[in-house]
Amino acid sequence: MKRRSTERKSKTSTNREKNREFAVITYLFVGMFILMMGYFVYFQVFRSEDFINSPYNTRQNTFAEHVVRGEIRSADGKTLAQTVVGEDGSETRYYPYGNMFAHAVGYDSNGKSGIESFGNFSLLRSHAFFLEQVFNGIQDQKNQGDNVITTLNYDLQETAYQALGNNRGAVVALDPATGKILAMVSKPDFDPNTIAAEWESIIADTDSDNSVLVNRAAQGLYPPGSTFKILTTLEYIRENPNYQNYAYDCTGSITMENTEIHCYHNSVHGTENLESSFANSCNTSYANIGLGLDKKAFRKLSEDLLFQKNLPIPYASSKSSFTLKENANTDEVTQTAIGQGETLMTPMHLAMITSAIANQGVLMRPYVIDHTENYKGVTVKNYRASQYGTLISEEEAGKLQEFMKKVVTEGTGSKLSGQSYQAAGKTGSAEFSSNKSESHAWFTGYASTEEQGTIVVTVIVEKGGSGSAAAVPVAKQVFDRYFYR
Repeated sequence: MKRRSTERKSKTSTNREKNREFAVITYLFVGMFILMMGYFVYFQVFRSEDFINSPYNTRQNTFAEHVVRGEIRSADGKTLAQTVVGEDGSETRYYPYGNMFAHAVGYDSNGKSGIESFGNFSLLRSHAFFLEQVFNGIQDQKNQGDNVITTLNYDLQETAYQALGNNRGAVVALDPATGKILAMVSKPDFDPNTIAAEWESIIADTDSDNSVLVNRAAQGLYPPGSTFKILTTLEYIRENPNYQNYAYDCTGSITMENTEIHCYHNSVHGTENLESSFANSCNTSYANIGLGLDKKAFRKLSEDLLFQKNLPIPYASSKSSFTLKENANTDEVTQTAIGQGETLMTPMHLAMITSAIANQGVLMRPYVIDHTENYKGVTVKNYRASQYGTLISEEEAGKLQEFMKKVVTEGTGSKLSGQSYQAAGKTGSAEFSSNKSESHAWFTGYASTEEQGTIVVTVIVEKGGSGSAAAVPVAKQVFDRYFYR
């Protein structure tokens, strides 16, 4: 009896073990199924559009077999790109304003660029009424794709384009409170209507720096010149709480070891404090300041302000570079402090730093698609403003704002003074040739009124000379158009 009882207990124990193992395996598979379903839902809701919209996804090309590509429009209702369907069913992508929006809108031939590229999925997706789509399917007809409505302002884009004239360079206009890209111009440019026919001649130019396909606003790398003194000033303020006691006697040039620094046109500024050194864009004073800075801290500041990083923008962009090392010699230090040497920036990057300053230290992530809608005008998806992060403190932003206002009221940006709006900014003249005989003209700044808010404008005119002479007038036309329209 004892043996049978023991055997029954043994069998019961064995069955329990088997049941436990079965339960564990069952729960494991159920758990895996729940995780897979959870990821599937997450992917459909949050990631599917990004995946499908990836330029590496060749499936996008098949969408065009069933959908007529939608329109791209400006924020003020102008059609910037549309597909014209011929009587024979042929489709031609048409850009009503040709070269003016070439880099901002992009092209849809021999590949894609600009909004035509990163907005591709939306343009090839149709949210027409589902019965209409069913009927079109039965009739073997294409559905009409959704329209992409941008943040671009036609008036500002036209003004910036005309103001830059025949010069090479770029203009960027941002709303610092939201991150909206209001205008983006790059020259030299191209006509997206004829790019297919001219493609061979365009790509035959192997000098990428001169290619019309380069979006100089986001991809052009230039020495920032005196606009970089914004960073040098901020680093000096951080390291010197008594910065208001700074004093320097400018004689027009300074020689340190084997390095000689000149102020623009050898101007003699006399006795200056930090604020007047900034307003007058005094190279010798900033060379002097640079020698006293902590190189490691200076480099960290540059990285906090997005040097050596991919910009958080939808457009293809280049990384700005700050190369100063702790063992740098006198020449490298002084050249860096005045925005020369190996330091390079894109106009978009400089506009973003200026935007953070104008927005109390907070950088809003730049974006250019406001919303998408079906061809009947019903909204499909809204794109909202979002913070990238706090680049500098509100107190530091306030100090830089005051410095930049002095540039307009008492310094090199005086052409912007006396307006109904209050402007602030920094000019720059960046030498780029080996003999230092030529310079690019820079301006970056913002303007505001209580009623109309704030707009940031950054300008580079290649080989333009001084920022005050060539870049400030371009920015002024954009400011005027924004506030006086």
